[in-house]
Amino acid sequence: MFTFLLVVQAIVATALVAVILMQRSEGGGLGTGGSPSGFMSARGAADFLTRSTAILATVFVTLSVVMAVMASVQHAPSNIDTSLVKTAPAPAAGAVPAAPTADPLAGAAQAVGNGAAAGNSSVPLAN
Repeated sequence: MFTFLLVVQAIVATALVAVILMQRSEGGGLGTGGSPSGFMSARGAADFLTRSTAILATVFVTLSVVMAVMASVQHAPSNIDTSLVKTAPAPAAGAVPAAPTADPLAGAAQAVGNGAAAGNSSVPLAN
């Protein structure tokens, strides 16, 4: 059903573009030729194209809303799969993380104090 409405939406959009492009910017619309009275006069063509534009635009917006509602209903999650959820193991009672025994940045501080990193021939830092 959704695919059918999508095809109809594309056809309506194409027809809407064609009808809009046939209109003159001044409102004359298909005013080239034809009898001065009747359906395809300049005024009759403008009225026809204006009505067609309004009808096609209404159909286009209505189809857009219907397809949006259908898409939200079809793709709504019905349940949540919790089979892959891992729980973190609880730490043992009284267990405290061990403090680091040595400062990992101590070597870097000594290299900066000397003016350059160890093994690096870069420009010394200004004191």
